Amino acid sequence: MISHSRRHCVVELQALPSRIGQIRRIVSAQLRHWQLDPLIDRAALGVTELLSNVHRHAQPDKTCTVEIELRLGRLTVSVIDSDPRLPVLHETAADLMETCGRGLALVEAVSEAWGARPQADGPGKVVWFTLSTAPAPAAPLRPVRIAAKPVREPARAVVVAVDPGSAAPALPVASRVAASPG
Repeated sequence: MISHSRRHCVVELQALPSRIGQIRRIVSAQLRHWQLDPLIDRAALGVTELLSNVHRHAQPDKTCTVEIELRLGRLTVSVIDSDPRLPVLHETAADLMETCGRGLALVEAVSEAWGARPQADGPGKVVWFTLSTAPAPAAPLRPVRIAAKPVREPARAVVVAVDPGSAAPALPVASRVAASPG
């Protein structure tokens, strides 16, 4: 069996509302291909929030790149844009009537880690989050004591099926049964 320690997928796009749904579907399909179905909902929600932030805030344009990387049991989803301003997670609880301002809080809630850094090879930034591909640890197994009791089998019943149309007329039954000689 050949094992790959690294898998990588890159999509370049304009972060427009019509394209965000397409990217969600691309991310979902890629994770299905990598057999990471349990991560699809969280990854799709996270990438949607990051792309929505690019659409709302990035300047001078909405061009960005989405990278999905599977490496050593960790899925990393990154969105790279040309705006050098790093995003800020608002620590205060947003007003319930607010329609925006919760994107990074959602990314933080669905991921194991997230962050932002200036792009190393040019203007712009990278905003990323990670998800573990390992299943959550199961609860430790505890021994169960089973009391051993003898089992008695029930008496076996004999069932005879008779076709009512072929049955002989009833025979008279003697009211006394003669005792067998002993």
